[in-house]
Amino acid sequence: MHRVPAAAARAAAVLLLCAAAAHAQSPATVPQPPEWTRGATCYEVFVRSFQDSDGDGIGDFNGLTSRLDYLNDGKPETTADLGVRCLWLMPIAESPSYHGYDVTNYYRVEPDYGTEADFKRFMTAAHERGIRVLVDLVLNHASSDHPFFQEALRDTASLYRDWFLWSPTPGPKNQWGGTNWHRSPVRNEYYYGFFWSGMPDLNFHNPAVLAEAKKVATFWLKDMNVDGFRLDAVRHLFEDGGKTENVPATHGVLREFAAHVRAVKPDAYTVGEVFDSLSAVLPYYPDQLDSYFAFELADSLIAAARTGNARGMLAPVLRLQEKVPHARWSPFLRNHDQPRTRTEVGGDPGRARIASFLLMTMPGLPFVYYGEEIGMVGSKPDERLRTPMQWTAAPGGGFTTGQPWQQRQSDSASTTVEAQERDSASLLNLHRRLIRLRAANPALASGEIVPLTTPNDAVAAYLRRTKDRTVLVIANVGAAPVDGVSVAAAPGTFPAGQWFTRNLLGGPAAPPLVTTDDGAVAGYVPLPTLAPLTGYLFEIETARVRKD
Repeated sequence: MHRVPAAAARAAAVLLLCAAAAHAQSPATVPQPPEWTRGATCYEVFVRSFQDSDGDGIGDFNGLTSRLDYLNDGKPETTADLGVRCLWLMPIAESPSYHGYDVTNYYRVEPDYGTEADFKRFMTAAHERGIRVLVDLVLNHASSDHPFFQEALRDTASLYRDWFLWSPTPGPKNQWGGTNWHRSPVRNEYYYGFFWSGMPDLNFHNPAVLAEAKKVATFWLKDMNVDGFRLDAVRHLFEDGGKTENVPATHGVLREFAAHVRAVKPDAYTVGEVFDSLSAVLPYYPDQLDSYFAFELADSLIAAARTGNARGMLAPVLRLQEKVPHARWSPFLRNHDQPRTRTEVGGDPGRARIASFLLMTMPGLPFVYYGEEIGMVGSKPDERLRTPMQWTAAPGGGFTTGQPWQQRQSDSASTTVEAQERDSASLLNLHRRLIRLRAANPALASGEIVPLTTPNDAVAAYLRRTKDRTVLVIANVGAAPVDGVSVAAAPGTFPAGQWFTRNLLGGPAAPPLVTTDDGAVAGYVPLPTLAPLTGYLFEIETARVRKD
């Protein structure tokens, strides 16, 4: 570790900020997400809860390796796996907490999960199956147990003192009227930690901190052979008085960090957590991380599934599409910090199903939280959002032969992978089909989204379209069947003529779609009846168009 005197670090910080300001005035490089992301689906895994290999009740790397064939067996001809092409692993670095978001050693894997050799074997097995692996990287803060913080806490002359933020009195209150300053247990002073006292924020005004972040990234990319990072809580990297999020200086750090990642491994991928509105997320484009999670879109999809009303559902994705290339955002439904989808929609499996259908027909690189593909439930506190994966109805749920680290959910004997594998119409098998369709169909993989209109608020209709492929998406998010619902398209949506359709999910084809001379569609009824909480995909057969 390179050490710099505190005064020198402060002087260097001034130079860094000046350089960042100068850089902001020059043309920036807009990242191009790696080719492997096209048509891919990513899967978020909490290692502690996925599969235990040794009976201690805690999931581990060896257990995760043993379940890789469930995720992707590496054989394109088979359909019994999910077909995901990347994994996001929640924090796997050494930490005193069960969740891992307070790191004590960024260069060592969490001992509860196994050894470095175990992790490397997992990486080899994942890559053999064509699975890329992203690891959660926590840059906003460290653990209060981290040796650097402990040294800085006890010694005001420590070389690590300027790696953290200190004040003789509590600093300004935050925008909610509270404080993020915590009294030192050693002397009469305070340190800053946005989330809690056990997570002191790192001081990115000090260039040594960013240099260390780059060093950590290089270690994981080169020594551990990972394929990129999910960056936690990036909107909180800087503070400005009482403003605790989305401070402009954040963008310079992310820009430099992402450029470093791409320089070390050109096909690496970075996705950031900016848990905020779309308006707050847009300044993080165009030239910083590869992608950011689309939280506003997630809420819109969940709301449509919960209420049975699709009116306005597409507004967030249309705003995103207007500003940002589709490959550079990541739709999802819920993650490890939020109540699970099925819980959000009142426990209704049908509403969870239509929410998943909507997600998998959105542009971007979608992420699926483990267990969402079978409709697991979970609500706060956080531990109950992260319960063990429900593989079977057996004691331990197929997760462990011992006592699981967290009690399973009440439906763990009925909502299982084993049960849903036997049901061709299950949520699990819907995910398998839709993930494969995204990978195989260019329109679903990378097409723009084109909104269509319907007279029924319960029915969403839109196209996913590339230059030469088009898929019509219809979704009845209501709890009742609807008859005779028509679809309309604005002028210029299609070339004039008659277009034939093919049902991508099986079942009856929709009738030919006929456009007016100006390429509009009016009064088109794709099916006599749309079943409740059901989605439909029809490929528009462009090769069979007959022009008048």
